[in-house]
Amino acid sequence: MNRKSKLGMVGAALLAAMLVAPHAGAQNAIERKGGSCPTGYNQSGNYCNPGSGAKPAIHRIGGSCPTGYNQSGDYCVGSSSSAKHAMHRSGGSCPSGYSQSGSYCVKN
Repeated sequence: MNRKSKLGMVGAALLAAMLVAPHAGAQNAIERKGGSCPTGYNQSGNYCNPGSGAKPAIHRIGGSCPTGYNQSGDYCVGSSSSAKHAMHRSGGSCPSGYSQSGSYCVKN
């Protein structure tokens, strides 16, 4: 295979990856916890699907939400669409690259 063919294949692979990769900032559906879905999400069976411009959301554990998130019913919703990734803390410490925020780990 000549150099020009190899470059063409690499370019095609990069284009395919860009088309398949999820949109940055796109939110995922979350499991519904009973009542209403969080602000910006629509109920679909046992799930809450993000609407256009939805902010990240996570199930609320007990009291307060992690840094950068506000309470919305049984959920914590990012204060902006670019809120840092948050997850429930399991066990003692957070994984590398995350800091503890109450019962949560928030990406640095």
